Amino acid sequence: MTADYLHMDPFLDPADADNMLRLAESFGSFGTYADEATSEGLGESLPQRFDVGLYYVARGLDGQGNRDDAETAASRTNYFRETYAYGCDVRVKGIEPFMDHPLMQATARKFCGSDEVVPAIIYANLLVPGQELAIHTDVPEFRGANRKNVPQWLLVSMLHSGLFDRWRIPILTCVSWFGAARGGAFTFYPAGPGGPREAIPARHNSAILVDTDQVFHGVERVAHELPDLPAIGRDTRLHFLGDGRWVLREGERQLAEYPWEGIRYSISWKAYCFRNKADRAAWEENSDNLTVERILDTLEQELRSRGVLVGARPAPDDFALMMVESFIRFPGP
Repeated sequence: MTADYLHMDPFLDPADADNMLRLAESFGSFGTYADEATSEGLGESLPQRFDVGLYYVARGLDGQGNRDDAETAASRTNYFRETYAYGCDVRVKGIEPFMDHPLMQATARKFCGSDEVVPAIIYANLLVPGQELAIHTDVPEFRGANRKNVPQWLLVSMLHSGLFDRWRIPILTCVSWFGAARGGAFTFYPAGPGGPREAIPARHNSAILVDTDQVFHGVERVAHELPDLPAIGRDTRLHFLGDGRWVLREGERQLAEYPWEGIRYSISWKAYCFRNKADRAAWEENSDNLTVERILDTLEQELRSRGVLVGARPAPDDFALMMVESFIRFPGP
C-alpha cells in the first residue's frame, strides 16, 4: 500500500532554520546510536537495532555493490544521536518552540485526520562524511511498551508481527535537514517494501512528514573526500569545537576533524496521533497496558503456531534472533 508523505521545501523561516544549527552547537557533544541502553534478560548482548545490522550486512551495504569489512561497515552505520526532548524531559534549551511549532502541529492534524496530536519526541542525528543509515523502520510505541522499558528491536518486531495493533500508538514523524553536507539523501519505500525505492535530497531547511514506523527508509552515504573513515565504536563522541568545526574523539584521542558543511544534520520531530479522544485517554490513564511478559508470551505463541519454535523457549539472544528473523520483512534487493 502506498504511504502518504509530505515534502516541505522550504520548511522553516530562515532565522528558525539557522537556530537549529545553533542548538546542535549548544548541545556540544553527541554520542553514538550504539551507545543507547539495552535491556537485561531480553537479548542484552545484542545491539538495540541488530535487526538493521543483519539486513545491512546481508544486502551488501547500501545496495549499490559497495562492500566493506565488518569494522568499516559498523563505523559507517554507527552515527551520532542525542535526544533534545522526550515528553516533558527537555534536554536542550531553546527546543520548546520547535516542539510546539504551530505549522507542524496543524500539518500533522491535517495529515492524520485527527485533532488528537501530541508532540512527543525530538532527537538529532549527525552523520560524519562516509557514514550512511541502513534501511529500517523506526521504533514504534505501544501502551505500556516503549524504548524506555523494552528493547528497540522487540518493539519493531511487535509492530511488524501485527499482533499488537490494538495497543499501538500511531506516530507521525517530521524529518528535517539543516546544513550544507553533500550526499546523505533520504531514501525510502513509499509504496511498501516491495515497491520502488525513492530519494529526497537532504537540502538545508527542508523536511518530510511521513509514518517512519511503517515506511522503510534510510540515508544514502554522506559525501567525503578524506581517505578513510575512522573506526567508530560505542565510546566515540562527536564534539563541537567552535568556529564551524567538529572533532571526533575516542576518550582523549582525536580521530578526525570536520567542518560544519561536512556534517549531515537532521532533526526528527515525532508526535502521537491518536484516532480519537478515547484512545488518547487510554494512553493518558495508562489503562489496558501491555506487560513484557504478555508481549513475549504472545510472540512465542505465534512462533509456535507457525512451526518456527518447538520445545522450550530459547535463551534470550537466540529468542531475539528468532523473533527478528520471523517477523520483520525488509525490502528485497
